Amino acid sequence: MAELPLAGLNIVVTRPRDQAAGLMRHLQALGARPLLFPLLEIAPAPDQAALQAFVQRAADYRLLVFISPNAVRYGMAALQRIPQGVRVAAVGQGSAQALHALGVGEIIVPAERFDSEGLLELPMLQDVGGWHIAILRGDGGRELLGDTLRARGAEVEYVTCYRRSAPALDVPAWLAARPDVIVVTSSEALAHLWQGLGEAAASLAQSSVLCVAHPRIAEIARQQGWQRVVVTSAGDDGMCDGLVAWASQHSTASRA
Repeated sequence: MAELPLAGLNIVVTRPRDQAAGLMRHLQALGARPLLFPLLEIAPAPDQAALQAFVQRAADYRLLVFISPNAVRYGMAALQRIPQGVRVAAVGQGSAQALHALGVGEIIVPAERFDSEGLLELPMLQDVGGWHIAILRGDGGRELLGDTLRARGAEVEYVTCYRRSAPALDVPAWLAARPDVIVVTSSEALAHLWQGLGEAAASLAQSSVLCVAHPRIAEIARQQGWQRVVVTSAGDDGMCDGLVAWASQHSTASRA
């Protein structure tokens, strides 16, 4: 039997705990030893009154944009359903799949570049003058999407569906894990990793491969000092395929 492509690799998954299981199963099936070290904790939005106020007027919007699977999870829990006549967009395939799983049919979503820039390139979002658009997201984040849609004539409102926080990092546990690969899926998580590890960050940046799903995160990582950065496609399949391709090109040193 051929050796599994990721056999023997210690791969740290840093997604929030509730969103990591699928990727960890996939990595394990490829022979890796996945280890969960969440870099973000997700919780409901602290201002539920504001979220419910949005729900009451949701039918007045022309378009609802879901920034992330968490926005889908918490936003749809409040909405229950998309009002008739209101269109839906998602920044990435993960958010679109989460919406489909909840019975949402037609979704505006990029076909290739899964970020705000990719969504803004779509023809149906070029002429949005007079549209009332709600962007469902966590607390804070990039303003590019809203700013650009406003510049195109839309009235844009941000709706906070959940909040993110950074757990304290157990630095000895990170070092004891001896990660060959660290999977990071957001620039915010990467910032928490670098700050939370303190002096140990430089050591991991030399010894571990950092796997990210967007060139923007890779650029930040290289500025921090990560020496080996692998950029993959988005989603579980994209990240695993990228890691398999990387592993096939690099011999793995023997491990204790």
